[in-house]
Amino acid sequence: MKQYGFSKQKLLNILYKPERKESGIAPGTTAVMKTNKILFKEKKITLKNAWSRPKKAPGEIWIMYQDIKSKGTRKIISAWRYPGVSKPGEEIPIPEEIRQELLKNNYDQ
Repeated sequence: MKQYGFSKQKLLNILYKPERKESGIAPGTTAVMKTNKILFKEKKITLKNAWSRPKKAPGEIWIMYQDIKSKGTRKIISAWRYPGVSKPGEEIPIPEEIRQELLKNNYDQ
C-alpha cells in the first residue's frame, strides 16, 4: 500500500464497486480493477491551477483477493497499479515454470 500510495478506504472502494472483475493469476483467486481517472484535461492547465490540484496518475488499480469459505472472509493478496490499459478477458501470459510452481504450492488454503 505504501509503495503505490493506496489508502485502506481506496482499496475497499475498489473491492465493493469494481469496474471489472476477472479470475486471478493464482488458482482460486479473483482480481478486480478500477481505472484511475485524470482530474483535468491537458488543455485546461494553467500555471496557477496546476499547483492547486494534484493530478492522478493514469492507468488502472488492481486488487487480487481470495474468498475463504470456512471463515466467511476475504483475504487481499496484493494490490498494484498498472500504468496502461488492459484488455478485458485476455489471459495474462505466465511462464510455464511459474505456473507449475503456483500449482505445486496450492494457494487454496
